[in-house]
Amino acid sequence: MRAGARQVSGFVYFTLISYLSVGAPLAVLPPYVHLRLGMSTAMVGLVIGLQSLATLASRPWVGWICDRQGAKVSVLWGMAACSASGAAIICAAAFQSRQWLGFAFLIASRLLLGVAVSLGSTGSVLWGIRGLGQGHTARVLSYNGIATYGGVGLGAPLGVVLDGRWGLAGIGVFTAVFGAVSLAMAARKAPVPAVHGEPERFHRVLGRVAPYGSVVALSSVAYGVLTTFIALYFSYRHWSGAALCLTAFGAAFIVVRALCSQSINRWGGLPVTIVSLAMTSVAMFLLWRATSPWMAGAAAALTGFGSSLIYPALGVEAVRRVPEHNRGAALAGFAVFFDLSIFLTGPAAGAIIGVYGYASVFLFGLISVLAALGIIIVLHQMQKD
Repeated sequence: MRAGARQVSGFVYFTLISYLSVGAPLAVLPPYVHLRLGMSTAMVGLVIGLQSLATLASRPWVGWICDRQGAKVSVLWGMAACSASGAAIICAAAFQSRQWLGFAFLIASRLLLGVAVSLGSTGSVLWGIRGLGQGHTARVLSYNGIATYGGVGLGAPLGVVLDGRWGLAGIGVFTAVFGAVSLAMAARKAPVPAVHGEPERFHRVLGRVAPYGSVVALSSVAYGVLTTFIALYFSYRHWSGAALCLTAFGAAFIVVRALCSQSINRWGGLPVTIVSLAMTSVAMFLLWRATSPWMAGAAAALTGFGSSLIYPALGVEAVRRVPEHNRGAALAGFAVFFDLSIFLTGPAAGAIIGVYGYASVFLFGLISVLAALGIIIVLHQMQKD
């Protein structure tokens, strides 16, 4: 068990570096663009959102790279793009006095980082699955999720410290150096050969994984509304302790991912998802009807417990339905649904709050999770028949 965990960690390490690079500038860039460069809040939104758009747009290409040239090549390019993103941040800091030139380098950095995340994370997962065997798919996906959320969680405070000590250039140096070191580490790891076969067009692969991806998209609304709006909800209710809700969610999420991923192989991806969605729906109901910060905190922890295994459980089911030589495209396509959900949940939930108030956003989460539960029950019944 421990040897397996160390081996999996050796692959998902590259996802961790990708998301450390995402987290490091996350808390620093909004005030930098708005206050230091003197640009509008719309420009702030553009800078932050471009990274997600680049990740989403590059998914089909990354799937092709993984399937045709191998997972190692994808990771190598991802780490190189990560390092280049850091170099662009350094240039942005150097040209801060020339507003639009510095802003252009920031845009380039965000685009490079978005592509780096897609290359690094998809390549890491496929490299781990093919290097360790299909029986480790659930564990690789689970550990990859820990690396994703852990990277952002660790990167954000680290970025604040680096900015406070050396300015934005400090974040750039950190990103460039760790990207270059990780590139060297990836170059030394043994590759796994690409599996050759007749390639399917990306939209066809996307159609194969769509039933499972749609469940991921709907269930991810719960994560999106909790992490985005819990602080504002607490402020509206004049409660304290919103940060503890996020801590409770994160701790529960990581514990379940680390300790319970083998339940997917034991019980099957669809049964695990049904239990997880049922738990998450209870959590959303409790958040919607919360009467105290303690009730909201318990619901946040329950959200972490419930949502933790949904992505890897459905990922196992989705990947099984695609020929092995197209599984890079399948992983990339499956990730598209999560990307889209996170990208669209914020604006949609914000509009709902504007009309119905803060508590309604958790009702939105509850309805989305119940819709996901209905789809997965139908899929499970079809599989049994």
